[in-house]
Amino acid sequence: MYRSAAFLTFASLVLGQQVGTYTAERHPSMPIQVCTAPGQCTRESTEVVLDANWRWTHITNGYTNCYTGNEWNATACPDGATCAKNCAVDGADYSGTYGITTPSSGALRLQFVKKNDNGQNVGSRVYLMASSDKYKLFNLLNKEFTFDVDVSKLPCGLNGAVYFSEMLEDGGLKSFSGNKAGAKYGTGYCDSQCPQDIKFINGEANVEGWGGADGNSGTGKYGICCAEMDIWEANSDATAYTPHVCSVNEQTRCEGVDCGAGSDRYNSICDKDGCDFNSYRLGNREFYGPGKTVDTTRAFTIVTQFVTDDGTDSGNLKSIHRYYVQDGNVIPNSVTEVAGVDQTNFISEGFCEQQKSAFGDNNYFGQLGGMRAMGESLKKMVLVLSIWDDHAVNMNWLDSIFPNDADPEQPGVARGRCDPADGVPATIEAAHPDAYVIYSNIKFGAINSTFTAN
Repeated sequence: MYRSAAFLTFASLVLGQQVGTYTAERHPSMPIQVCTAPGQCTRESTEVVLDANWRWTHITNGYTNCYTGNEWNATACPDGATCAKNCAVDGADYSGTYGITTPSSGALRLQFVKKNDNGQNVGSRVYLMASSDKYKLFNLLNKEFTFDVDVSKLPCGLNGAVYFSEMLEDGGLKSFSGNKAGAKYGTGYCDSQCPQDIKFINGEANVEGWGGADGNSGTGKYGICCAEMDIWEANSDATAYTPHVCSVNEQTRCEGVDCGAGSDRYNSICDKDGCDFNSYRLGNREFYGPGKTVDTTRAFTIVTQFVTDDGTDSGNLKSIHRYYVQDGNVIPNSVTEVAGVDQTNFISEGFCEQQKSAFGDNNYFGQLGGMRAMGESLKKMVLVLSIWDDHAVNMNWLDSIFPNDADPEQPGVARGRCDPADGVPATIEAAHPDAYVIYSNIKFGAINSTFTAN
């Protein structure tokens, strides 16, 4: 809900738009399965690519950094267009620098903090590739998306996130002449937070108005917006799934009010809050967590179904359903237990309206088109997998009390059992550097085709 790459710290390893030659780019393999019926699945040889914002960027004819700490190289980057010509993004050492490994076929392990020769890397974000230079595009309507996850080593304050963003298939390679790297090097990220910390947007460096947010990141004049479907935002103590819509239906650069920073949150191109289904926030505090109905001390399967009004791949999005599978048992999503919200265990237009009213939240989701708008965006989505901590609000929106000064007894304020201080980045990076998440066994296909019960 408050995701922004500016708050994912890293050590002078950031992006450019030419292509460097010092490190070969080798995408880790992460095959998925596409299913038509239970037991009738076909393997696809997909792979993942690291987001360009994490990569080393240097001048095209040498090793000099184009960006160090939270400052641009003024000589190489006097303006956005010149910087894009002068700077190159290089290949990544996925395991050695970023702690990204594939422990088995179809599995991806993301380590929270990885010490390396440049200091340390914190967090990571990768995208699923259909080929070496194109992201895999998903049409989620009338389909289900399933994967296994192990969050047992993901404590309060961290977020292992699996979501879809309405990114361009080639990362902007054809659309923007200044971008020579494209999807092969993880360019073109966007989401509903309209992040202004992305170093290069639409083939130009985001140098204008750049200011340091902390020692390793900053924000510029521009942000980059697109719709987003959060399949899974979670640690071992809290989870939510959330659709976010925008007033645009493609990657769009923003500036000023349109980016929705600060008090302009509800004037943004996109709905930053979304319509979230968080079991704890919605009244069931025994459903998810260590030893709970969904026991996070062990791996489990997550199933998300996108139901249309006419049961076709071109229909309007009607509802988004959630199931879990653990030890061979199918566990339906928890049922809401909040005054003013009809008992339900899925997201629909009616649920969103009632939830926003019950919690006293702004229904910007509905104002920007709600479920119908989300459905339009779901026709062309790129899969994102990540691990991150939150320099904005310490992940309190996911697993603690938020807003922090609100009465936790008021509806919607308590989102999880975690202490608000648990997610302070300096604390969690020091206390839990070895935290990690494992995603595996991704399946996609017709509804009720990707999972079975014992």
